[in-house]
Amino acid sequence: MTKTTRRLVWLGILIFILVMGYFSFFRGTSEQKNTINVGIMAGSKAEQQIWDSVAQTAKQKYGLTVKFQRFTDYSQPNTALANHSIDVNAFQNYPFLDLWNQKHHDHIVAVGDTIIEPMRIYSHQTKRVADLPNGSTVTVPNDANNESRALFVLQSAGLLKLKPNTKLADARSIIANPRNLQIKEVDASQTARSLNDAGAAVVNGNYAQAASLDPHQAIFTEPFDHHSKQWINFIAANRTDRNDPRIKKLVKAYQTKKTAAKIKQVSGINQVPAWNLNLK
Repeated sequence: MTKTTRRLVWLGILIFILVMGYFSFFRGTSEQKNTINVGIMAGSKAEQQIWDSVAQTAKQKYGLTVKFQRFTDYSQPNTALANHSIDVNAFQNYPFLDLWNQKHHDHIVAVGDTIIEPMRIYSHQTKRVADLPNGSTVTVPNDANNESRALFVLQSAGLLKLKPNTKLADARSIIANPRNLQIKEVDASQTARSLNDAGAAVVNGNYAQAASLDPHQAIFTEPFDHHSKQWINFIAANRTDRNDPRIKKLVKAYQTKKTAAKIKQVSGINQVPAWNLNLK
């Protein structure tokens, strides 16, 4: 092989490398612009079915590829969002986010409402709130946001009374407990399982669904009124990213009649579409 031939061969190899690098770079950039990473909680088949439907809509209508990262406890999705490991997450309500931002000095914001999940009181020992025996153990979630909500549910059920104007309730907020209920705090994911030992449990909708609890057999359901807006779940993003076109497309893909129908199909009354919910 002559010197000139060797130069031509190496020149050809160099051009090939440059061309492949060029197309790989721009293809990767294009894919990145049309892909969004969504953080959701693991464990709920119904939730995954809803999001699979949303992903299908996002792809068909907006050319947006939705990828998922699944988490096992409530402390993880916002940490991943603040670290930009994911683009958005969908698991929390407004009080939870307010507490998170205050504690961690983050700037996470809601960008689109999704669903609301009524909290319910379940029992394996009685079929009516009125028949719950005195001194019964009632389990509630142990994180501040869900414990507060659970105590308000118990108040709505007439089982206890909280201090007036309480916003974030805990055991110290209880001023009347006529049945001497023993309020026991457990991890939110364990409330359904605790029914084997407790007289009753206040269970989040997603964990009730994961445990196959029948909402029609709950002994009390959280009422919807003008106070309920705070319990709506939503898609959240970092404040600096709230106008990202991918995020806007994702919200549009979620807030559709198709998604509402899928929610009803797979969740029944466990979850209610919230983006057009009129709470008075």
